[in-house]
Amino acid sequence: MAFGGQRKYFRRSISPVACERKPGVPKFLILRFSSIGDIVLTTPVIRGLKQQVPNAEVHFLTKSAFEPVLKHNPYIDKLYTFSENPDECLKELADEKFDAIIDLHHNQRSFWVKRKLRSTSTFSFRKLNIEKWLLVNFKINRLPDLHIVDRYLETVQSLGVKNDGKGLDYFLSENDRSVAERLPESHSKSYVAVAIGAQHGTKRLPVEKLIGICRQLQQPVILLGGKEDAENGKRIAEASGAHVLNGCGQFSLNESAAIVASAHSVLTHDTGLMHIAAAFKRPIVSVWGNTVPQFGMTPYYGDAKIPNRIFEVDGLACRPCSKIGFNGCPKKHFRCMYLQDENAIAEAVNRPVL
Repeated sequence: MAFGGQRKYFRRSISPVACERKPGVPKFLILRFSSIGDIVLTTPVIRGLKQQVPNAEVHFLTKSAFEPVLKHNPYIDKLYTFSENPDECLKELADEKFDAIIDLHHNQRSFWVKRKLRSTSTFSFRKLNIEKWLLVNFKINRLPDLHIVDRYLETVQSLGVKNDGKGLDYFLSENDRSVAERLPESHSKSYVAVAIGAQHGTKRLPVEKLIGICRQLQQPVILLGGKEDAENGKRIAEASGAHVLNGCGQFSLNESAAIVASAHSVLTHDTGLMHIAAAFKRPIVSVWGNTVPQFGMTPYYGDAKIPNRIFEVDGLACRPCSKIGFNGCPKKHFRCMYLQDENAIAEAVNRPVL
């Protein structure tokens, strides 16, 4: 999902922390190139390496589009970004002489980075592509009953990193948080954040369903999404009532995150803002279309007990139709979203309970 106001990055970005090689200091490089939610879900690994491995230096390589997700993370000593190809950073990465590369993306590009850097040790995330393929194509579930955060942490278990139970991290600047000053008085205190977008169409509720839900919400509502969601946000706000504010395309990613951080509760699809909301320990109502919670990417709070409701249409033989999503329903009926219960979803948002 692209967010309005987010500038384009084309060069490597480095945190202010200077990282000179020191004897006895283990230096780690984490690879995760995309996307917003997946990167947020790696934050327990970042924190664990920094806090649990003595004197560790933690470096991270990702795409420049996702720099805002990590740019304020205090557990990252050095952040590298690339616009098109990780080769853009290879010389600088090679100069660091990493003790270990932790591959949390595990694809052809990350394999190429590992091969080029020739680190002493590499640790690669179990991607479980065969198990996901079986679930999507034959509805045979061989996936472990384990959240992806725990599978990420498995990758660094041999380094002595354990799950600290603190959940996800997301860090904002004071400037990001000042977005509250731009909200109208009617929406400046208590409100519900509704993330209407998602990268793929089969993850998004139809506009008419979102209108039906927003009309029933009892608090002020702020709609969040990128510029591509602005027209739908306008339609939803105009049809739902004065309590609904269309913020789609009005805020950067981190400004949207700041709005989520202060929300009374968050209604969202299976998308990046869902995981950002979990990082801020907000009550979440998530609506699932073509994807399923069995993929292991539900809202993750660590040991915290936070209200969290998942809505999905059970019993559809076509679901999941993809581990990611499509622009439109392959079967043309889109029952996984059209059969969602608007009244029950609105009730769950209005009265979040454990």
